[in-house]
Amino acid sequence: MRLVIISGRSGSGKSIALHALEDLGYYCIDNLPLDLLTQIKPDYQNIAISIDARNLKNTLSDLDKILKTLQEKYEYEIVYFDTDDTTLLKRFNATRRKHPLTDENTSLKEALEYEKQLLKPLLNYADLHVDTTHTNIRQLFDIIQQRLSYKENHLSILFQSFGYKHGVPQDADFIFDARCLPNPYWHKTIWNKTGLDKEIIDYLEGFEQVQEMYDDIKQFIEKWLPAYHSENRRYLTISIGCTGGRHRSVYLAQKLGVHFEKTENHVVIRHRDLVDVL
Repeated sequence: MRLVIISGRSGSGKSIALHALEDLGYYCIDNLPLDLLTQIKPDYQNIAISIDARNLKNTLSDLDKILKTLQEKYEYEIVYFDTDDTTLLKRFNATRRKHPLTDENTSLKEALEYEKQLLKPLLNYADLHVDTTHTNIRQLFDIIQQRLSYKENHLSILFQSFGYKHGVPQDADFIFDARCLPNPYWHKTIWNKTGLDKEIIDYLEGFEQVQEMYDDIKQFIEKWLPAYHSENRRYLTISIGCTGGRHRSVYLAQKLGVHFEKTENHVVIRHRDLVDVL
C-alpha cells in the first residue's frame, strides 16, 4: 500500500490536491485526526489522507512516535502545501471563507501565523514541499499528477524555471540565478518569444557564458545526484530564475530537463511563469 499524507496551510490547495489524487485512483480521506493514522487498514493499494492544523493541536507532541509507528507498517510520504501570507489573505478575502483557526479573538492574519507555527514540525518531515503562491487550480492538478503518479520508489526530479519579478519559489532544493546572462528581452525582433522557441535558443547559444553556466549546473547536479539517491530521497526540485521567467531560465531548465531524462527514472519540466504566454 502506498500512503500519501497531505498537509499544509489552509487555502494553499490541500483539497484540490486530494481531488487530483482521487482522479489518479487514490482512496481519499479528508481531515483525519493524526492519532488515527496508525490505525489505517491496507484495504486499498493507494490511499491519500489530508491532515490540517485543527487535528494537530492536541497530538503534535506525539508526532515523532506516530510517524515511527507508521513507518514500520506502511510506505508513506508527506506532501506539504504552502503559500505566502499575502496571497493567502487575498484568497480568503476573495472567497469569504472562514479560516478554521479564526474566532472572535483571533484575526485572519493571526490565524495564518498560528497555523504556520503549528504545522512547522510536520513541514520538517515533508518529502515534497509545494509552493502554490503562483499556481492556479489547473496547474496544481498538473503538478500533483506529474509528481505523484510515479509509483516506483525512485527519485523524482523537477526542473522549474521562474521569474524573480514574480517571486522566488519557496519549494526549491536548489536555486540557480541566470540573470547575469545576455537578455533576449532587449531585442525587439525576438523579445516576445520564449526560451522554448528556436529564435531564443539560437540567440542564447551564441554566447559562450550561456553554455558555461549550463555545463556548470549540469556538472553540479551530476556530482550530487548519487548522494540524493543514496539517501532514498523521493523528490528533488531544481529551480532556475531569470528576470521575467520567459527566456534564459526557460532555456536552461528545458535543456537540463531533457538531458537528465536520458539517465534518470522520472524527470518533470515546469515553466512556472510561462502560463500566460503559451
